[in-house]
Amino acid sequence: MRSYRWTLDLQLFSQEKTERATPKKKQESREKGQVAKSADLPAAFILLFVFLSFIMLGEFFYERIMQLFGLIFEQKLAMEISAGNVMTLFTDIMWQSFILLAPIFAIAFVVAILGTYVQIGFLFTGEPLKLKLEKLNPINGFKQIFSMRSVVEFVKNILKLCVIGLIVYLNLWNERDHIMQLARVPLESMFSFTASLTITLGLEIGGLLVALAVLDYIYQRYEHEKSLRMSKQDIKEEYKKTEGDPLIKGKIRERQRRMALQRMMQEVPKADVVITNPTHFAIALKYDSSNMEAPTVIAKGMDYVALRIKEVAKENGVITMENKPLARALYDRSEIGETIPADLFQAVAEVLAYVYKLRGKGK
Repeated sequence: MRSYRWTLDLQLFSQEKTERATPKKKQESREKGQVAKSADLPAAFILLFVFLSFIMLGEFFYERIMQLFGLIFEQKLAMEISAGNVMTLFTDIMWQSFILLAPIFAIAFVVAILGTYVQIGFLFTGEPLKLKLEKLNPINGFKQIFSMRSVVEFVKNILKLCVIGLIVYLNLWNERDHIMQLARVPLESMFSFTASLTITLGLEIGGLLVALAVLDYIYQRYEHEKSLRMSKQDIKEEYKKTEGDPLIKGKIRERQRRMALQRMMQEVPKADVVITNPTHFAIALKYDSSNMEAPTVIAKGMDYVALRIKEVAKENGVITMENKPLARALYDRSEIGETIPADLFQAVAEVLAYVYKLRGKGK
């Protein structure tokens, strides 16, 4: 019973999403349009930069507003009413309004693009636009309405309203004496004071919204990373899909080792001599003066493989010689298919000379 509970606890633990998302999981999420972003960040920067543009382009806006009102009150006020005149007036007003608002639209467009690009980079996907039936499920919609994310969004909006209201109240309260005197000042002074107060409020509110939007973006990144978390089992399954099943790969590697060992054993009968440790190492050497510059290692092995090399050599009449230092040096410093190191030429030459003498092949 205890072992069953222990196994069950291990299974539950492996299903807990405690691991950070892998790069593959993040890329798949990005391709689906699931990225960390704050919708408030571009909007806050738009508000801030638009009010900054009122300061930088104040003279331009002033001239355009005066020209617009001058067109209406000075030039068109006493015009004769007709279909053609009304159409001309409407066209002029629309053109002047477009010129007046064009810098604002341009700033809003550029800041919106940059604000989105800074958060998620370049991303074009139609996945979020696809019709999914689960989105029409009223139960899921009800859960989303009363989810923790909805509560956070509600609290965030209430906080913004309260802070903005406080900023407006404090600014109006500080300017209450000037506001009470507006009825006694010229129209131009009234307009100048109203514009100055509006720009001040816009800059303060815009700066505050930018700060809150940055905090919201940090929170959205945290929530996004949390939603992408994976369990240990998920990581194992992903690894199997990308790299293949470890058991199958292990079997393939084992089969490759067996095939390589079999090919190596087929070369042992061609050897001139097998140098042994005598039990731990075995190295099969071959030398053909017409084709080789130096003796070549055609097989080598340790423990069980060394034993097999010696058995195959014995079955095929290949001479086996015991030389512990030479066998260890050849095993450590030579690879199959390579010539022996130059500093071992003398020792190997003596061994080969002895083998040729035994065979009656004096060279």
